[in-house]
Order: sequence, then structure tokens, then C-alpha cells
Amino acid sequence: MSLPTQRTEPRQVADRVNHEFAEAAAILDEGLIAHVGFAVDGQPFVIPMTYAREGEHLYLHGASVSRLMKRLGEGLEVCVTVTHLDGMVLARSTFGHSMNYRSVMIFGQARWVDDAEEKDRALKQLVHFLVPGRNDEARAADAKELNATAFLSLPIKEFSVKRRSGPPQDPAKDMSVETWTGEVPLRVVAEPPVDDPTMQGDHTTPNYAIDYLNKRAAALKE
Repeated sequence: MSLPTQRTEPRQVADRVNHEFAEAAAILDEGLIAHVGFAVDGQPFVIPMTYAREGEHLYLHGASVSRLMKRLGEGLEVCVTVTHLDGMVLARSTFGHSMNYRSVMIFGQARWVDDAEEKDRALKQLVHFLVPGRNDEARAADAKELNATAFLSLPIKEFSVKRRSGPPQDPAKDMSVETWTGEVPLRVVAEPPVDDPTMQGDHTTPNYAIDYLNKRAAALKE
């Protein structure tokens, strides 16, 4: 559990917020893209980045020549957010409409990964995190490719989890309004794999690609 701080203490709907690491980890493990917010020379930035969780820290992935990655590695304060939209909530009034969601917000300072062995491990962890099983089949990165890759390590220490679920929460004055109310569930789906036309040889599509989301979820729980 993370202890609340000034940055993670809820200011509204406090009943939707918690600081449980297990729930934060589950949200992070289901996600694929993080949005990283920070300020450089007074200018705010929010950029999407691929990531992988390893225990109690995140690896954030980018290019070694990226000016922003280098500045982040110098110790800028960052805010990393991962969100899942689970449904549209339709209430009796337009004011009462909402969304069901799960999100985690992490604050802290990221560390630049410059050790070659850790960088290689981080890249393998990223591939495993995104597509479990792929490391066993794809060519490993060579020294030049690793040199062109950058990773930042961010501890998952100062964070908050926020979520909403369930039907609309209409006030008593709206209960007599005659209209349909409820939730339109939303979820991410994977389409059937498409073969690369330049692929050489006769290869069977791997199971982790055919049933991607289910296989990924199962592998990350192991």
C-alpha cells in the first residue's frame, strides 16, 4: 500500500480512490500505453510511451537520442497515468452521465538506465509484457540496437488508484424521468493476426498471437 501524499490525496469523490499496490499493479499489467506528463523549462508535455512493470517499478521505453528522454533521466518530476475505459454510463439527466473506468496515477523521478545488462533485461521484459512468448522466437537485440534504445526506471511508490463501476447514481428527483438508463460496456478486443507478406518459410501462427489478449493476461499472472 502507498501512503497518501499531497499529490495523491483525493479532492473529490474520495470513495473512488485507494492506494492498494495490488490493484495498481493489475491496472498497469492490463494496460499497453502510459501517458507521461512533465514540464521542461516551464513548458508542459504529455507523451504516450510503452512501458513494462517489473515488480515495484516501471520501465518506460524511448529512443536514446530523444531530448525529452534524457531530460526525464536527469530527475524531472513526472506523472505517469494508465487508464482503462470500461463503459459509458447513461443517467436520467445529461448532468448525471458518467463513465466506468479504472486508472492509476504515479508520481516520482525516473532513473536513466545506462547499464547494458539492465537495459537488455528491460527490453526483454518489455517484449514479454507486451507479447508474452515472443522473446523465445524473435532475434535478440544486438549491441547497436541496445545503444539506440533508452529506458527509464520509475518506482511505483507514490501513486493512487481511482475507479468507478456500476449503474448511474441518479438523485431522487430524477427517478420519475421515463427514459432508458444503464451502462454501455466497452472493452479492448484483438483482431485475428495478419501474416507478414515478406515472411520466409512456412510458419504456423503462434497461439499467443491467435488468442492474444487472453494469452497475455494469463502469462502476466504466472
